[in-house]
Amino acid sequence: MTLALSTTLATTFDDALDRTRKALSEQGFGVLTEIDMKATLKAKLDEDIEDYVILGACNPPLAHRAVTTDRQIGILLPCNVVVRRDPENDDVIIIDAMNPQIMVQVADTEGLREVAEDAAAKLAAAIDALQND
Repeated sequence: MTLALSTTLATTFDDALDRTRKALSEQGFGVLTEIDMKATLKAKLDEDIEDYVILGACNPPLAHRAVTTDRQIGILLPCNVVVRRDPENDDVIIIDAMNPQIMVQVADTEGLREVAEDAAAKLAAAIDALQND
């Protein structure tokens, strides 16, 4: 099993970020938080990295189903989607979303597998849509 559902784009970082937000929205995910790792690491540690933004995405119906199944599952919800510049190629932007099947590997609670499958389908559709824009 892979850790992430991923794709790459040959576009600007800002375009990839905008397209990712739109693709997530079309699959019912809202972006609740946004962490600019590049800016944060520069400000806090004076370290430089490539463009790297973590989008905290949430699909409320899926999140509700998951926490109704197992209250502790909130610590594993596949909410982070990363948009980052390839450190080896400035012309490539990588989009990674956590594979929801990871939840099932860690906590195989009755009913959680179906939630993970639905979440994986929606995240995969969002990632695939990025290639069709």
